[in-house]
Amino acid sequence: MNFFLHINKNLIFFFGLVITLFFLIIIYSKQFNLDDVEVKTLTSTLPHADISEPKFAINNEIEKIYITAKEGNFLNEDEILLNNNVSFKSNEFSIETDSVIFDRNRQTAQSKTRSLFKSQNTTISSDGFNIYDKGDKIVFYGNSFIVLK
Repeated sequence: MNFFLHINKNLIFFFGLVITLFFLIIIYSKQFNLDDVEVKTLTSTLPHADISEPKFAINNEIEKIYITAKEGNFLNEDEILLNNNVSFKSNEFSIETDSVIFDRNRQTAQSKTRSLFKSQNTTISSDGFNIYDKGDKIVFYGNSFIVLK
């Protein structure tokens, strides 16, 4: 008991103050880190696209060609840049690529990225394509590889 009476009260006060400040610093630093994580998560989920999961169709007399993508950006009033998993599907064929410029007014589509065309008996891999005349004509560009069954 005499030992506790001989301890300096100022020393106990400063020791308690240091421990309290240490815990407060730890608590506030964790709080700021959590706030940063929430802001980073929110900004990373915001899309950089004008349209998310756009869907369009090219209409001609014979069939419709349905166009889907993960995201799209308006280039001007009529043209839209479609990106990420762009797919063209009709009853006769499908085309898959990464990037396409689609003109809604003229109903044309152009791609300069690697493309894969599939139909019942034909597969064409090319460096790009151009769909025009409302989907009646397709021209493949660049190095192309055709497989006929």
